Amino acid sequence: MYTGGVISLIGGSESGRLALDFDRLRFRVPLYAVTEAARIVDVPVQTLSRWTKGSAAVTYMPPSGRGRPSIPFVGLAEALVLAAMRRSGVPMQRIRPALQALKDEIGLDYALASKRLYTDGAELFFDYAEAHLGGGLPSRLAAVRSGQHVFGEVVLDYLERIVYGEDGYPTLIRVPAYRHAEVVVDPAMSFGSPIFRAGGARVSDVLERFWAGESLADVSDEFGVPGDQLEDVVRVASRRAA
Repeated sequence: MYTGGVISLIGGSESGRLALDFDRLRFRVPLYAVTEAARIVDVPVQTLSRWTKGSAAVTYMPPSGRGRPSIPFVGLAEALVLAAMRRSGVPMQRIRPALQALKDEIGLDYALASKRLYTDGAELFFDYAEAHLGGGLPSRLAAVRSGQHVFGEVVLDYLERIVYGEDGYPTLIRVPAYRHAEVVVDPAMSFGSPIFRAGGARVSDVLERFWAGESLADVSDEFGVPGDQLEDVVRVASRRAA
């Protein structure tokens, strides 16, 4: 487990070695273009673009050029949780002011990506939404346990895909698009590109070899990816390309 300090990311030569603080990797380094982040979170590109600009609910940094990275790892986590809330039927005009209230009242930055939102922040979120935004939150978003609001199963399913660090912010995300494949994103590995948990190969490298004509069995053997996981990734990639 990472406990602080510096992680070395090794380039093509010793002079290409780049040392970056892990917190900077998570919060201040854009790792994903909007198109790539949308694929990882499994939402339409236009939807994620609105979340980064119009509603400003997802952390966004102006890119250095067209198609260049603009979303840091923490923004990817925010987009993942926001996708779960939207799938629960909550409109953006209710989510955004409730999150702002959390920042104003308890100083919670990056609220969608913070573990605190689902502990001490959950009740404040629902209290604000009901008092100021007209109530009537969908039952899939909220449930009541022990007299307090908690997030419902739709959101919890997504939250279980996030591994939080000691500071309460994500360090790893399990990609939700797959049924069987264990694919994760970790800002300290492959610059945050999706990788197979088994073997650590980048999904893009594995797919490239398959599209080049290698058999699933050969690709599976070479990269150490179980066959059922490889088939799952190919299925999702083919669906998106259709």
